[in-house]
Amino acid sequence: MASAITTLAADAPELSAANTGFMLICSALVMLMTPGLAFFYGGMVRVKSSLNMLMMSFISLGIVTILWVLYGFSLAFGTDSGSLIGWSSDYVGLSGIGLTELWDGYTIPVYVFAVFQLMFAIITPALISGALADRVKFTAWALFVALWATLVYFPVAHWVWGAGGWLFEMGVIDFAGGTAVHINAGAAALGVILVIGKRVGFKKDPMRPHSLPLVMLGAGLLWFGWFGFNAGSWLGNDDGIGAVMFVNTQVATAAAMLAWLAYEKLRHGSFTTLGAASGAVAGLVAITPSGGSCSPLGAIAIGAVAGLACAMAVGLKYKFGYDDSLDVVGVHLVGGILGSLLVGLFATGGVQSEAKGLFYGGGLEQLGKQAIGVFSVLAYSLVASALLAFVLDRTIGMRVSEDDEVSGIDQVEHAETAYDFSGAGGGASPRGTAVLAPVAAASKKVDA
Repeated sequence: MASAITTLAADAPELSAANTGFMLICSALVMLMTPGLAFFYGGMVRVKSSLNMLMMSFISLGIVTILWVLYGFSLAFGTDSGSLIGWSSDYVGLSGIGLTELWDGYTIPVYVFAVFQLMFAIITPALISGALADRVKFTAWALFVALWATLVYFPVAHWVWGAGGWLFEMGVIDFAGGTAVHINAGAAALGVILVIGKRVGFKKDPMRPHSLPLVMLGAGLLWFGWFGFNAGSWLGNDDGIGAVMFVNTQVATAAAMLAWLAYEKLRHGSFTTLGAASGAVAGLVAITPSGGSCSPLGAIAIGAVAGLACAMAVGLKYKFGYDDSLDVVGVHLVGGILGSLLVGLFATGGVQSEAKGLFYGGGLEQLGKQAIGVFSVLAYSLVASALLAFVLDRTIGMRVSEDDEVSGIDQVEHAETAYDFSGAGGGASPRGTAVLAPVAAASKKVDA
């Protein structure tokens, strides 16, 4: 007996300073993705709603952080209850966790795992906001974020990643969030916009991005932060799997960007900066669930498929009449579905898990598991999110008035404007005023 105890003690994981430091850096990278998303979305809207778009992402940093500490981490990663939800009193308020207590067989502290997963919880509802641009009350949005994180994100995170969660136990592969983050957010976005309706002037007025440089900056920050998002999800790199995920993240993103641009050139005759940014994000989305189970060649295929399919999917809103302002459905829902399902084709076995996809002799078994994961999360998030939006719309109201939407949601909701040209040109000479008058008039036309 003493010998067995000694052996077990020798096999027990010990805190790794290297892995702990690595995960703290990855957590910071994932946190940077939310401001990156704010810039990405903020540049894609019109001037009059750009600040509101930034704030819809930033408010998630505040709300979800507090909820995660109070009870979110416990619900998502506490002791399983019925394969649907977790709960551990030690995790409530993060008050019962030892400073050096290790996370579930890994070499990092529980605190480090908790803060890493917190950053995932923050960015997921922020992703939804892009579908609702220009028309949602900020108070209603903040309340929606709190309710949605509690009733949708925390349970789904437990299903997918929590020990005992039913999708986790089934063997559904989701390395870093294809189902829990992207399908979850994309389906939620679709559910909400079906409830709150279209923007004033949808399909009639031009609603072009007001700042493509901001879009490119946001896309660059997302791409940079995504390495922490993906490579960090292995919780260390002692066996090289995190490094494989890092490489596949870069490879798939590059392939998706090129595929989107090629489609754009063939279909519309131009290579656009918006297409490059959107294609990169599509690749990042698709490789998120699959990059730990495929080879770099598989990552190229996954990225190319996602870039092409998402480029085609963004136009569906005009065909079917739903107003997905910034293509959250077309990129995150479609990209998340593809990335999750393609695990069932491109999984090589022997990397993240021994599961093999159809192209590597594994048959259809893993594809079937992936499909169950995809469509169960999609259905739950779609229905639950639509119900939440319906209740909020019938109680406090989700939308600003039509007049406020037309005049500009930034001024109405935040009493600010993104750009102040009142001091442009220096002194307030009569000649300077005359020069600025047509500029101000043109600016009003663009905002409208």
